[in-house]
Amino acid sequence: MPDLTLYDLAGADPSLRFSPHCWKTRMALAHKGLSAKTVPWRFTEKEAIDFSGQKLVPVLVNGTHVVSDSWQIACYLEEAFPERPSLFGGEAGRALSLFANAWTDATLVPTLARLLLPSIHGLIHDKDKDYFRATREKRFGKLEDLPAGYGEQIAALRASLLPLRQTLSRQPWLAGEQPAYADYAVFGMFMWARCTSPLELLAGDDPVHAWRERLLDAFGGMARAAPTTESLPAT
Repeated sequence: MPDLTLYDLAGADPSLRFSPHCWKTRMALAHKGLSAKTVPWRFTEKEAIDFSGQKLVPVLVNGTHVVSDSWQIACYLEEAFPERPSLFGGEAGRALSLFANAWTDATLVPTLARLLLPSIHGLIHDKDKDYFRATREKRFGKLEDLPAGYGEQIAALRASLLPLRQTLSRQPWLAGEQPAYADYAVFGMFMWARCTSPLELLAGDDPVHAWRERLLDAFGGMARAAPTTESLPAT
């Protein structure tokens, strides 16, 4: 088994791993049947990943090889471990997965951020809070003002999921008969929400809800077992 290390965003409690992009990588590793030692990393610990040449996680280390950015990590895993299950199912699948990844980041991140940022601020390490507030409020406005729009944002989220809903009403996975990276690119967003907020984002009869449940149970229930804000011990 290769010696892999993953630098993964953590809350004040190091067991809380909530980055949507790190979750994309965690699911990609599981799909490939790979395990990685995870290193909890926090927003202001930029020097800890200086070796990667940039300042964001995920960062994957395989011996002397360093890869950052969840999409680049997925491509690296596909090329470095071709004998293991494919994340893309060929070049056409890779191209479509890139679209799914880009659509997810552009469409779901802004809507979910408005729903999740206030609760995330309460879950991160004290040393990160000023940085988090300053950077997020520059884009989304005061954290304390965001909850007033929760109903509207949940409605906007559900509306934005129509392409997923239509697809998943006709096939079990975005990738077809088996899950693949296109699924994990979207699922990472739902793990961001699950780990940090008790808000109910999906209706129980939504095909997207059933798909999310199946991915929570994938790989021996890895994602379902991950700590959430509701499962953390009270402080």
